[in-house]
Amino acid sequence: MARDRRILAGVAGLGLIGLLIGGAFAGLAFEAARDWSGAAAAFDAYLVRVAGFTLWQATLSTLLSVAPAILVARALARHPAFPGRGLVLKLFLVPLALPAIVAAMGVLALLGRAGLFADPLTALTGSRWQGIYGLSGILVAHVFFNLPLAARLLLQALEAVPADQWRLAAQLGMGASASFRLIEWPALRAALPGVAGLVFMLCVTSFTIVLTLGGGPAATTLEVAIYQALRFDFDPARAVALTALQIALTAAAVLFLLRLGADMAGDASLPVAPRRPAVAGAAERVVNAAIILAALLFVAGPLAAVTVSGLRADLARLAREPAVHAATLTSLVLALCAALLCVALSLALAAARRALEMKRPRTARPSLLERMLDTGAGFVLVVPPIVVGAGWFVALRGTGQVFAAAPVMVIAVNAVMAMPFAIRAIRPAWDAASARHERLAAQLGITGLARLRLIDWPSIRRPAFTALAFAMALSLGDLGVIALFGSDSVQTLPYLLLARMGSYRTMDAAGLALILGAVCLALTMLAERGRAAR
Repeated sequence: MARDRRILAGVAGLGLIGLLIGGAFAGLAFEAARDWSGAAAAFDAYLVRVAGFTLWQATLSTLLSVAPAILVARALARHPAFPGRGLVLKLFLVPLALPAIVAAMGVLALLGRAGLFADPLTALTGSRWQGIYGLSGILVAHVFFNLPLAARLLLQALEAVPADQWRLAAQLGMGASASFRLIEWPALRAALPGVAGLVFMLCVTSFTIVLTLGGGPAATTLEVAIYQALRFDFDPARAVALTALQIALTAAAVLFLLRLGADMAGDASLPVAPRRPAVAGAAERVVNAAIILAALLFVAGPLAAVTVSGLRADLARLAREPAVHAATLTSLVLALCAALLCVALSLALAAARRALEMKRPRTARPSLLERMLDTGAGFVLVVPPIVVGAGWFVALRGTGQVFAAAPVMVIAVNAVMAMPFAIRAIRPAWDAASARHERLAAQLGITGLARLRLIDWPSIRRPAFTALAFAMALSLGDLGVIALFGSDSVQTLPYLLLARMGSYRTMDAAGLALILGAVCLALTMLAERGRAAR
């Protein structure tokens, strides 16, 4: 009976995910059915241009992120014990913890119209520097995010090479070129398609970066165009057409990733331990040091700029503003609720999958329900948050409750979007605890909440808190859903930051970016410490 309740809880969790995504599709389909001609007419030259730019910027961002990442990963792998190596790897983790809007503020603080490098660039170009907007700004921000991610993933591939191969290469006196050709490149080549595909998908679904740095219609992606069609133009027919194309592109990218065997959760935060002897010569050490230093400066630049510009803001005045108080409280409450819902759903799916696994014979194939419980959370990666938000925005507009539903939509969408990462942390611990305690719990007749409290929770408490902290950080920095549903009565810190940027209150925006980035970074580091402790 206890197992049946766990299965029912998992089915209920799947049902909530299906309701969230299915409701969005239903809203879009209903709108399209009301006006087929309008939705069909929206497939025009503008849509083709936006789709083309979406693919073009994603392709360029992937190339500019992955190609240097190969050099950085190899340089780090060739020197497994240099002073500060661990600090470099931790710094490469920071962009993954920052909200996209904070990173955009860092790029603008360096290369914006009033940025740190504005005067040197004015002197270099001979005309007043207008800021790094458009395609160039998008590319810089995407590389800032994705180069560290790609470097860590490729470094893991190099560290997975058996230590015996490195010792043999050292004994044979292999030089840098021979080691790269015979040992390093095969490992990199196996990981490269998945890494490049993951970065490409992240860039295709980028919303906040393009919204803040795009700079106009010429640099608009499908997700930003969906937002503009609903919030500014209020053209649901065009939003439906844009959403359909966005889903098609994202689904194609995800299927391509799965065929390559890519890790959809992008877990680049695992500790990387040096497992090889240092074999680099003097000249190579100089080159590798220059590569690592260049990557370090590129990643540290926007982080330092956000910190400096944020400290120059009037933080004391911001701390006294009622709008900041309300936005901070709203952000924390919504993020906590989203994280709690995310952990609860992840626990339900993990427990139900394990219960079904124990019920079937060892030689039997998993049932459809078991496979859905295993991969159901990954389905959300096919549908970006802005698409889910757009569907529900269209569905709710007839009720007049679009903005009243903002808290519910933010909590539900952010909870479900964080589930792939939460399940990654929770499921191994749950399965291990079940393997140890299942028979004893059955013999003692301990079931239900009593079993969860007395037996399972002590084993999964740490990974559950890790998942909670990470999901809360993701929700705090999200701008996709609140950008559609936000209003004067419901504002989060990212929404308020975007509003201050739009009203040219750049110093206030810088201060808010520092506060938001510090909170999200602290939560992510807390989650990382929990993962390292396991």
